Amino acid sequence: MKISLTVNGKTQSGEAEGRTLLSTFLRENLRLTGTHIGCDTSQCGACTVHVNGMQVKSCTMFAAEADGAEVTTIEGMAEPDGSLNTIQQAFQDHHGLQCGFCTPGMVMAAASLLKANPKPTEAEVRAYLQGNICRCTGYHNIVKAIMAASGQELPALAAE
Repeated sequence: MKISLTVNGKTQSGEAEGRTLLSTFLRENLRLTGTHIGCDTSQCGACTVHVNGMQVKSCTMFAAEADGAEVTTIEGMAEPDGSLNTIQQAFQDHHGLQCGFCTPGMVMAAASLLKANPKPTEAEVRAYLQGNICRCTGYHNIVKAIMAASGQELPALAAE
């Protein structure tokens, strides 16, 4: 079936079988490979995107369900001039990544959190990230990056 959606502000269309996942459509049809596929079971959060402004794990949504929707991927998070946005810059500045595999999903989740709660506490950040798995960092610097992106002073965060 033919689907059409707005991805990162640009109208995109393509063919997708009924069983094609949004994550697969983004990566294979649109070549937006920043959306990572980690588990295909909605456990890791690496495939997190925004659909009509809502955080979605794209491995749990069929591409056909996104027909007509506005989708934002990690590639759409940069500033118009191509520079990193506040959240991305905070991840870089505070070493909120190591291997980088989870980073796109973490940044997308952080954007959703900060949209809903611009000044979250450390506990709120940690609770919000429970659906995103990082096997490298221990989350300490990810939490620190999100707190910094919120514009708050960085407390002595608990190492967990």
